[in-house]
Amino acid sequence: MYDLNTLAPVPVPVPDPQSATAAVSVASRLGEILGAANVFTDPADLSSFAIEGTVPAAVARPRAAEEVAALVKFAAAEKLAIVPCGARTKMSMGMPPRQYDIAVDMTRINRILAYDPDDLTLSVEPGLPLRELAAALTQRHQFLPLAVPFFDRATIGGTIASGVDSPLRQFYGTARDYTLGMEFVTGDGALVKSGGRVVKNVSGYDMHKLMIGSFGTLGIITKINLRTFPLPEMTRTYLATFDDAAGACEFRHAIARSFLRPQSLEIIAAGGAPSAAHLLAPFASERDWCVVISVAGNALVLGRSRRELESMSRQGEHPARDFTELAPADERKILPLLREFPGGAPRSNLPSALLKISALPSDLQVVAEAISRLAAEQQVSWTLLMRGVGIVYLSLAAADASAESSLRLAAACDAISSRCNGRQWDSAAFLWRSRESGSKTNAWAPVRDDISLIHRLKNTFDPANIFAPGRFVGGV
Repeated sequence: MYDLNTLAPVPVPVPDPQSATAAVSVASRLGEILGAANVFTDPADLSSFAIEGTVPAAVARPRAAEEVAALVKFAAAEKLAIVPCGARTKMSMGMPPRQYDIAVDMTRINRILAYDPDDLTLSVEPGLPLRELAAALTQRHQFLPLAVPFFDRATIGGTIASGVDSPLRQFYGTARDYTLGMEFVTGDGALVKSGGRVVKNVSGYDMHKLMIGSFGTLGIITKINLRTFPLPEMTRTYLATFDDAAGACEFRHAIARSFLRPQSLEIIAAGGAPSAAHLLAPFASERDWCVVISVAGNALVLGRSRRELESMSRQGEHPARDFTELAPADERKILPLLREFPGGAPRSNLPSALLKISALPSDLQVVAEAISRLAAEQQVSWTLLMRGVGIVYLSLAAADASAESSLRLAAACDAISSRCNGRQWDSAAFLWRSRESGSKTNAWAPVRDDISLIHRLKNTFDPANIFAPGRFVGGV
């Protein structure tokens, strides 16, 4: 942490480990706040909340924002570290916390508080499953563009707090663009409101946007206000196959320069990885570079989009080998695969890792070709998914289970981290990484030059450092 006046580093307070006797006392005190039935200490229950092998002393399940605030005040007074969670689909992301005393299970705080379809606004509690929320919106022919990994299980709060993105960000942007306001609990137990429930809201600072992607290290979200969108009249998905990254990226750039505004634009290549073959079959071979474009609109818009896309795919120095409109059945197969890829698919039984790399869209070809070379040098298999906006997801797997192959995988991971540390690419993060692929001490590589600002924010929102200490960038 940093002193707000001098910006000088100050010691980060870390709670002392709790003894077994103290753990019983903690559970008893939590029971007074939440009711004994909403506090769990059984080892079988606790193990499902483990992070990188670290198990909490207790699991607390609040029912309302006021209970969350009371729980946080207790934790701050006793110097206990807490980690908020929902469906626990993304617990492997980020760094393991330095200390982990209480898991705060938010799944009981799960209501739709307000919904105004005419104004396209929505207010929900964080424990609401995305699938249930989508079903409620569909009844009014609306949706949220959160086609994110773990969609069938994830909660809206966990999705927002982890900052995972969606293929639909190509057209709709990220959650930052349609999150209107929030209510959250800070590290001293204060219940804070930021933003509002209307689209045009200009009062105050957008403090709630700091919660997006912070992994629960700044506060615990208790309410989210969102903008909804009308469901498209019709959608179509098109697939263009190329021999190399140059052709796929050339096509991507041509679309970006055109009048077309697709819902999503993804480039995927399997790099010969056997575990990734199902991503492309039966649409293309393992060696193909595929561009998948989804377009929404009426019949006239879709007809013109197809003509323009097919024409652009045949032009340039590296024309497409094939362009096709996917049948509805194939569309229903491939879009969930692309949505779920950042969640870890395709995972391998072999030592493996999954990285998220941020780059300029103009550098996608450079990134793809560099990854291909690194993988070939270290003899590791790879699967690559590149969003048209410049976000790259890279799955790496060792050739076999031997120690030599594990060392090669670790070397490939280190080389990619070094590229980011050298600013050749903007940033990289290991979303998950098997033990054989190397240490996870650099999960958020690289540490940016503005890390002092992140520490200042942490010190302001969580002065006692009780929210998931060490889980975020720079040990925050």
